Amino acid sequence: MVARFSQFLLALCILVSFSVASTAASARGLPELTDLIEQNSPAVVKINTVERSRASRNGGVPPQYQQDIPDIFRHLLEPRQRQQRPVASMGSGFIISKDGYVVTNNHVVDGADEVLVTLTDRREYEAKVVGTDPRSDLALLKVDADDLPSIRWGDSERIKVGEWVVAIGSPFGLDYSASAGIVSAMGRSIPNESRENYVPFIQTDVAINPGNSGGPLFNLNGEVVGINSQIYTRSGGSIGLSFAIPASLAQDVVAQLREKGRVDRGWLGVGIQDVDRKLAKAMGLGKPSGALVGQLEAGSPADKAGIKVGDIITRFDSEKISMSGDLPHVVGQTRPGAEVPVILMREGNEKRLKVRVGALPGDDDVQQASVSPQSSDIGGRLGLAVDDIPDSLKQRLGVESGVVVKQVVPGKAGANAGLRSGDIIAQLGFDQVESLADYQKIVKKLPKGELLPIRFFRGGQPTFRTIQIEED
Repeated sequence: MVARFSQFLLALCILVSFSVASTAASARGLPELTDLIEQNSPAVVKINTVERSRASRNGGVPPQYQQDIPDIFRHLLEPRQRQQRPVASMGSGFIISKDGYVVTNNHVVDGADEVLVTLTDRREYEAKVVGTDPRSDLALLKVDADDLPSIRWGDSERIKVGEWVVAIGSPFGLDYSASAGIVSAMGRSIPNESRENYVPFIQTDVAINPGNSGGPLFNLNGEVVGINSQIYTRSGGSIGLSFAIPASLAQDVVAQLREKGRVDRGWLGVGIQDVDRKLAKAMGLGKPSGALVGQLEAGSPADKAGIKVGDIITRFDSEKISMSGDLPHVVGQTRPGAEVPVILMREGNEKRLKVRVGALPGDDDVQQASVSPQSSDIGGRLGLAVDDIPDSLKQRLGVESGVVVKQVVPGKAGANAGLRSGDIIAQLGFDQVESLADYQKIVKKLPKGELLPIRFFRGGQPTFRTIQIEED
């Protein structure tokens, strides 16, 4: 009996030892994040913004119907001024240099009249917006300070699916919260509101929520490999699908914003689509791959290089094009003027061409065209500086008339309508805008206090909104 009991105890000890060893081995497989978070949190900032809204006029009866209203009811139907409260929002960001340059998302500061940056030690600074890039959803800020904590950029090109990453930010205003997870996928194509697609997003399962936007995504070396930008959700909170802008793209955008306040991108002038199984077979491909050219703009860089409708672009500047969404990512990061090799399939045969990349509309002609002396004064009735559209831009966007917005004054009618630098105004009220002179005449006669339609182009896409002049 004693012998059997001793054998039982021995077996139990072996089992416990094996369990402890297994647990320890499992624990050794998990990353230790405390040092990473402690060392990098001081360079992560909370960003609070304020957008002052103008008083809006509600109610009222159109003039043509006012004579039909009995006098006793007129006072009830008169338009009333409603003073709107300032709109506050928040996000995250991080310091990239000791002299106070801060990176965040464009949507965090878009339309803001005030931007306040707060550090972990509760120091607060008013920030100046150095430049923004809606296409990549990035913004560069500057605070007046020295010897600030800063982060190190990492190489996002070396990230692999399954790699551990860490986010630090202020979800729902909960300051400097850290969350961790793994990289779920690379190169995700997610079109923006203008249906443009220039960011190959890093997909992770890191818990990202409202307020994390603009915050850093770290690798285990404590280097920033991404900027948290979007989540996919049906509830408003994290469900394990978050998307970050790769550091490789962000560094290029930030450098251009810092140097010249704008971003120049490559442009081909083609409309593309994915290649399915049947098309691949018909085009002589072994499997679905590449970007099928379904539309070609006359006189575009692609047209000049000899690319034709029906071609399937499989490589661009030595980068493999597996899906159509890969092409805008590569072309957009190519500097305008560069001559690059292109490999494509045409009627079952491989062809090699060279194309001189153009400049994407809105990043070259729109930004670089100077405001002529005849341009409308900044701070005018709409708070817009505009100019005639360069002929080259008309051809690229397929527009024949209008004016291009060069600058938007915060708090004025144009800003309240959501207009941005680079938009092309084609209609004001019910009048077509043919030229700068046309625009100036139309603006002068616009009624005050009425909601009026405005039609403009953004990224080549037409948009209707309303605009209202509250003061002259």
